[in-house]
Amino acid sequence: MKKIGIIAIIVSDRSAAQAVQAVLSEYADIILGRMGIPEREHNIQAISVIVEGENEKISALSGKLGRINAVTVKSAVTSVELD
Repeated sequence: MKKIGIIAIIVSDRSAAQAVQAVLSEYADIILGRMGIPEREHNIQAISVIVEGENEKISALSGKLGRINAVTVKSAVTSVELD
């Protein structure tokens, strides 16, 4: 069953941005929307991604993002199941 979730991504080194974009593009089919905010004073980018998909695919996306150097990821998935 599909669920709705949010993935929070913190990129602490701009050189990781291209790798993050590549992973997000790979999972574009489950991404409903995203918002990125640069925190220029500390050179950090915060990205929130809203996803809709099966738990396994959401977890796979989070896992791939988390394996990128200089990237921290946290995700939350609702318990509501969608048809």
